Amino acid sequence: MIDPSWVAGLAAILFGIGLIGTFSRKNGIVVLMCIELMLNAANLNFVAGALNTGGVEGWVYTAVAIAIAAAEVAIGLAILLSLYSTQETISLDEATLLRN
Repeated sequence: MIDPSWVAGLAAILFGIGLIGTFSRKNGIVVLMCIELMLNAANLNFVAGALNTGGVEGWVYTAVAIAIAAAEVAIGLAILLSLYSTQETISLDEATLLRN
């Protein structure tokens, strides 16, 4: 079995990549993908903890987090589609519709 510290290290690297991508990118779709990468890193930690302890709590937390991630993507894509239909851009720097 893989050592849980290796899994936690992988999850930390994935979370860091997602965090850097979220703060450095200007495209709305790429930002949503980076947020999903961060959520999957958290899910990886939940599953590794469940495998390490033998309990089912980590699996339940992962199922809830996946459901929340699906809702987040649906809402985020709806906002980006609305933004594109009104301003014809998905660049987050040019999106001033929600500021006022």
